[in-house]
Amino acid sequence: MEPTDVALTALRLWLGAVMTLHGVNHARNLGSTASWFESKGFASPRANAAASAIGEIAIGAALILGLLTSVAAAGLIATMTVAFVAIHRKAGFFVFNRPDEGYEYVATLSASSLALAGLGPGEVSLDAAIGVDLAGWTGIGIGVAGVLVGLGQLAAFWRPIEQRSTP
Repeated sequence: MEPTDVALTALRLWLGAVMTLHGVNHARNLGSTASWFESKGFASPRANAAASAIGEIAIGAALILGLLTSVAAAGLIATMTVAFVAIHRKAGFFVFNRPDEGYEYVATLSASSLALAGLGPGEVSLDAAIGVDLAGWTGIGIGVAGVLVGLGQLAAFWRPIEQRSTP
């Protein structure tokens, strides 16, 4: 095992843990999560909250296992794209900016995920064990596709509060 494998495994495990715990938190508080989604302008808030919880847990598990790592990283990028556009971009860079926190956290998770998608999961992964190699430009392309998936979700489900018409 090379030092790069240790570093990629650590990155994968951390990103996976962050997403898994975030998803579990959403799932444990599904009603509150749905109310929050609704307050931010998301249609079908209960469905979006459930999809968010399930998706984040699945992304986290795949990253921890190193299974279809570039696809899981793209899922994380999609999630962070939604968070950036819908919540964090207007607060500025710093995470301590209020009321919605800046985008440094979501940008860091996205950049880390793109690096992981491009470099691959390392040797200590299910991808390596079963011979899945999506690293390199393929992984980068898959990661960038995550941005498009996130933008698609926004187009389908998000209407900014200030742009919504009142009856």
